[in-house]
Amino acid sequence: MLDLHSFPNLLALFLKQADTYEDRPFLWRKQDGAYRPQSWRQIARTTDALIHGLQRIGVQRGDRVVLVGENRPEWLMSDLGIIGAGGVAVPAYTTNTTADHRHILNSSGAVGVIVSTPALAKIIMPAAIASPACRWLVVTDGDAPAADANLATHKWSDLAAHEPGGGSPLKAMADILQRTDVAGFIYTSGTGGAPKAVMLSHGSALANCHGARGALHPHDLSNEVFLSFLPPSHAYERTLGQFLPIALGAQIYYGEGIEHLARNIEESKPTLLACVPRMLSAMRQRIERTVERQGGMKAKLFRETHRIGCARQDGRLGFVDQLADVAFEKLVRAKFRERFGGRVKAMVCAGAALDPDDGRFFTAMGVPILQGYGQTEAGPMISANTPLSCKMHSVGRPIDGVEARIADDGEILVRGEGLMRGYWNDEASTAAAIVDGWLHTGDIGHIDGDGHLHITDRKKDIIVLSGGDNVSPARIEGVLTQCDEILQAAVFGDDRASGLTAVVVPDPEFVKTLPDQSEKAVRDTVQKAVDRANRNLALFERVRNVVLAPDPFTIDKGLMTPTLKIRRHLVRQLYLDQ
Repeated sequence: MLDLHSFPNLLALFLKQADTYEDRPFLWRKQDGAYRPQSWRQIARTTDALIHGLQRIGVQRGDRVVLVGENRPEWLMSDLGIIGAGGVAVPAYTTNTTADHRHILNSSGAVGVIVSTPALAKIIMPAAIASPACRWLVVTDGDAPAADANLATHKWSDLAAHEPGGGSPLKAMADILQRTDVAGFIYTSGTGGAPKAVMLSHGSALANCHGARGALHPHDLSNEVFLSFLPPSHAYERTLGQFLPIALGAQIYYGEGIEHLARNIEESKPTLLACVPRMLSAMRQRIERTVERQGGMKAKLFRETHRIGCARQDGRLGFVDQLADVAFEKLVRAKFRERFGGRVKAMVCAGAALDPDDGRFFTAMGVPILQGYGQTEAGPMISANTPLSCKMHSVGRPIDGVEARIADDGEILVRGEGLMRGYWNDEASTAAAIVDGWLHTGDIGHIDGDGHLHITDRKKDIIVLSGGDNVSPARIEGVLTQCDEILQAAVFGDDRASGLTAVVVPDPEFVKTLPDQSEKAVRDTVQKAVDRANRNLALFERVRNVVLAPDPFTIDKGLMTPTLKIRRHLVRQLYLDQ
């Protein structure tokens, strides 16, 4: 097993693995209806050529380059290529608007853009032309758009067409860079305002990979297969879906999009799968509805397997249930695992709060869920449950290399090599976030007697009512969205209010089942669901006023971030009058 502390940078790690695995498959992409591999040697050679091409168009040490695209081999090669040319990769979401790209280009001072398709190029090009520092744009697939007087355009294949002479620029840069050097800017989600550029170092990614590898103990990690389908511009996917597989010498299959996820899982048969809570919740609902429609003995066996699996997690499996558990392992769980390719060791869930019932459901059915916690500013990984120590209501213990403590006001503080180098060109925000080496996460929580970290809310989201009661909106939103009638909820209140208001989005699938789908009938149905949820809340936590949102909160409408977090300040503005 590689000692990740011994590598000076990510390029040195990649070169070591490319020399070790040579012609073994590394990256898989879908072509002509089938997955086809590229070897470690091929990826290293093409990346070297790309570095040479980037240097020819002027990329110099420290230059920022924006990277926009879907999950694909060219993303990884571009990421490593930008770093190998001496630059700093600035990943951005494919869902960004022109205005979003304008903010990133201007704030980062990027000299160029690598974008996957002509369609995405059309969105970012007006921002790139208007950006004072941006000089060129490269398109990965298809033809590059016509050049502008202020913006040269290139095809990715042309830049990567000629192998460099006189040695490997990849190796040359690997001999120069240090762990403290910045490897990328990752922009925050912007839930409370304009996104900030988080500067993450080579050491941050390497430390995160070391901690993640340790959290997956006792699994044998010698022959892993990852399926990459989460946004590669997110710190979670970039670190744990790209750099961790490199550290493990693993294979990466690239998904075709979330709508093809089930098929891609079946084709790639991943051993480790990164996921987000919303995905698990949707999958669980779909599976349970399918089982209920089937009915009969299949449904009965499924429910009994789930019951016994939950009992096993709680450590209260009796002798008879133990025998049944062995039988259900073959009769039910083996078939259930086939939905996920048949060999998933664990699904690592992060990015938002996991509904513990969702985690218990999949684990009970034979697909272990390991919830983790992190922040972009931490590189991103802070803590994780492990196969040997999993508490579904917690986010696990701090990973190796991370220290955590709770401040007097309940805020979670962390430190370690994974922390950011700071916010780009924002010393004031950096000084407020990192004090005496400790990152102030803005999250409220506690550490239990077993060392597991529990998150209860965001510090800035805590509502103080007129009676002095402190309210956690995230907790109440979680209780509300457990109701089948409610798809999304955002809870608000302040020190002038004696009670809380919830902006609620009815679940469209549930609405379809109503005999009367008028606005009044839907409102009455939602109100009954809220009344039911209120019975599980303390008096001061109960929702007094319900505002019905006609449509879901979405990324396109700007009410959700690309990582599917609700932009609470914008929802509040939209429904303030109500």
